[in-house]
Amino acid sequence: MRVHILGSAAGGGFPQWNCNCFNCAGLRTGSIRAKPRTQCSVAISADGSRWLLLNASPDLRSQIFSFPDLLPKGGARGSAIDAVLLSDAELDHISGLLSLREAQPIRLYCTSRVFDWVFASNPVFGALNSPEKLRVTTVEDRKAESIGCGLGVEAIFVSGKVPTYVKNPPANCDGAAVGYKLIDRATGSSLLYVPAIKQIDERFIAAAAACDCLLFDGSFWSDNEMEIRGVGTRTASAMGHKPISGPSGSLAQLGGLRIRKIYTHVNNTNPILDEDSAERREIEQARWQVAEDGMDFTV
Repeated sequence: MRVHILGSAAGGGFPQWNCNCFNCAGLRTGSIRAKPRTQCSVAISADGSRWLLLNASPDLRSQIFSFPDLLPKGGARGSAIDAVLLSDAELDHISGLLSLREAQPIRLYCTSRVFDWVFASNPVFGALNSPEKLRVTTVEDRKAESIGCGLGVEAIFVSGKVPTYVKNPPANCDGAAVGYKLIDRATGSSLLYVPAIKQIDERFIAAAAACDCLLFDGSFWSDNEMEIRGVGTRTASAMGHKPISGPSGSLAQLGGLRIRKIYTHVNNTNPILDEDSAERREIEQARWQVAEDGMDFTV
């Protein structure tokens, strides 16, 4: 199974267009050692010709051109993108669908909750909800199924937040956020993709331990990172993300996993983007990697 990181930043990318935090200013001036990143999306293929997208970021059009494997191979029109899997209904994970509106029908996978928020209640995205544009399959918690292209998929419901544009959400918001376990049917190798998660429990740890590779939510180093960086007061947990550091952070909670671990969906304020920072050294010593745009590997 080949994995290509199209984008590895959280919403807004890095540097963020309206941000002058230490990281963004440092990248622009060259005073820190860091790489620019577009907003988070991943392409996966088992056969090298048909690709699945994990989320569709606002940067998807430029990401497609940055990775020629996704471009049409023949005929007047076409696409190597066979399906899109949505992990949640956040704008930075769904906006790229609008860039796919001219394509032949693409298969879309999401929870029924995400479908209702994105398509049933939204006239802009609702315009995509036709068999000529999208063929939608709703996923259920821990139900494994074949997705074609030599891959299997299993959705793992995780704790997350309701998008801010959803008014009067129901009390039960199961399915607001999921992780996707992708399995190569030929080799049995597997990858778990979780760009946003609010809490880590034993059920999740067991699911991650059964995989070969984990692409995990690396949005924030600390819960109060936005305040520390002087760009806001909202906490990581309020935005639906488990911070990396601290006794209950992901670095500690997932430290026992003996698999390949990669932080992705990294917010522009996160000090791990600075390749010379103490925080970057700490996660690398713990055998984590930091995803970057264009990163390409097999599982």
